[in-house]
Amino acid sequence: MDRTTDGSELRATVTNAVREIPTTMDALVLPAAGEYEIQSVPVPEPEPDEVLCRIRAVTICGSDPEIIRGDLAGFWPPAYPFTPGHEWAGEVVAVGDDVYGYEVGDRVAGQAHKGCGFCERCLAGRYNICENYGKPESGHRHYGFTSRGAFAQYNTYSVRSITKLPDNVSFHEGALTDASGVVVHAMELSGITPAGTVAVIGPGPIGLISMRTAKLLGAARVIVIGRGERLRSAERLGADEIIDFEHDDPVDAVRALTGGLGVHEAFECSGARGTFRQAVEMVQRGGRVGLVGVPEGVVMEEIPFGYVVSNEIAVFGSKANPNVSHKILTWVAEERLVLRDLVTHVFALADFPIALETFVKRKDGAMKVVVEPNGPADSGDESRKW
Repeated sequence: MDRTTDGSELRATVTNAVREIPTTMDALVLPAAGEYEIQSVPVPEPEPDEVLCRIRAVTICGSDPEIIRGDLAGFWPPAYPFTPGHEWAGEVVAVGDDVYGYEVGDRVAGQAHKGCGFCERCLAGRYNICENYGKPESGHRHYGFTSRGAFAQYNTYSVRSITKLPDNVSFHEGALTDASGVVVHAMELSGITPAGTVAVIGPGPIGLISMRTAKLLGAARVIVIGRGERLRSAERLGADEIIDFEHDDPVDAVRALTGGLGVHEAFECSGARGTFRQAVEMVQRGGRVGLVGVPEGVVMEEIPFGYVVSNEIAVFGSKANPNVSHKILTWVAEERLVLRDLVTHVFALADFPIALETFVKRKDGAMKVVVEPNGPADSGDESRKW
């Protein structure tokens, strides 16, 4: 995409796209655990403080296959039928009562969380860990998990859960705001040492965004640990060094690359068993560990208690992406953070089974897979196969 544009072309596209709102729409519906189908369902109406958005791009997240399989049925989702999807961008097509600051035609990116707004955590700005999680009567929403999500042509959202897109940021890039925010939130919690060295475990989409964001926030050197095609992608896309854990012990290799000292920060982005301990053991004295990846099921790790204490290792759990969307979109608009090359495949909503299989099986080097519920979102965004 040409960043010299003043945004008029994209704005014209949106203006032409905002038209009469239908009464029904196509949506991905889970009728029961492990089942999904495209159904025609009513278009929801915005309540006070909500807007109705036309979904232009939604990416498949690693949590989506779990929800579709029914791995966490009864919690995510709390009941069926249900529509998942939480990494999205689109345009406002209707506004509810008491909406301020948004109007029809606005291009927006979403985030999954909306806190109750009045508990101690929300009042501290930590709505991602709202004390009334999962209680819709409190006003809490977790879109795509406990509340209706974005794999549909339209959905309603609280104005607290959307951020305006800069004119030169595409819908595809906007849909990556949520995933990028997970990384930025983790790094804001842990900090990044200026001119320091960072290790990233897991070169999936989150790991690649972590690699780039660490550099953006001041790291001088990033070491990426992984294997296969994704590790080679990390090398092509900016890693300073790579470590293939199928050939080398990650901790020993990181220590060798840092003169025995270890890295300043390590970010676990895979959720794989054993990597939490590796992250702890590869940071130097006074180092910090950020846990960005989410393990499947219950994973218990043996952590070297004495090592953590005697070396003052700090560990930061990180959940979601509170208060960071505007920063990410500004960086993308200024080309300080590049996301567009992470989109490798694009599908229509009707082709969701193919999109899901492509993502889960990593077909043709799949990284971020975009679904477009309302047809082509951005003429400048093309499927990229590495």
